Amino acid sequence: MEKIISYPLSAVAMLVFFLGLIIFHPIQWICFNVFGYQAHKKSVDLLNLYLLRVAYLLGTTFEVNSRDIIPENKPLIMVANHQSLYDIIGIIWFFRKFHPKFVSKKELGRGLPSISYNLNHGGSVLIDRKDPKQAIPTIKKLADYIELHNRTAVIFPEGTRSKNGKPKEFAQSGLKILCKYAPSAYIVPITITGSWKIAKFGIFPLGLGNRITFTVHKPMAVKDFSFEELMKETEEVITKSLV
Repeated sequence: MEKIISYPLSAVAMLVFFLGLIIFHPIQWICFNVFGYQAHKKSVDLLNLYLLRVAYLLGTTFEVNSRDIIPENKPLIMVANHQSLYDIIGIIWFFRKFHPKFVSKKELGRGLPSISYNLNHGGSVLIDRKDPKQAIPTIKKLADYIELHNRTAVIFPEGTRSKNGKPKEFAQSGLKILCKYAPSAYIVPITITGSWKIAKFGIFPLGLGNRITFTVHKPMAVKDFSFEELMKETEEVITKSLV
């Protein structure tokens, strides 16, 4: 029954979603080229608030836990499990004051209104998953950026989205580079639950009446731990919270 009801609601939601991407693309361009970084960031924040509101058409609600424990005016490395596009949308809006920037695959850097523009001009980096050598200097560039400006790198170490909510094994390489070149950063583990249910039927239709929760765990100063300790503790706290 849910799937049947979802067809018309999903059609409307997807139309409104993509309309927003098209409308905000020239807005981003104007903000970036005329007014600079801060104006562009505001436009991206508002775009992602808009996209969160689109999810309300599907009966989706959001909850953020323990956001107040995140250190301010420090470089941050947010590490989260990955379940759907709404992981990214939620992080951009709910953690907007920390200026989140993403390690993303290069395919998203072209052809997508608003999304590609932000990835190319907003401080995020694009990596070629088929070329590990290219990824190292690219992720180092992001680490240098957050270290200099006290901003936030966001990485999903599972690499690809979980289609059923079950965690996948975390890869170490990207996080290791970020920790090495942003030594004053804090790792902020985040568990995301319920997000996968939006795409439980596939691309179309979309799941209805879901609650997506972002749970922030205790931040850890990179300088206070070995990388092995950071990796083990981060993966454990995220996956245990999922289970």
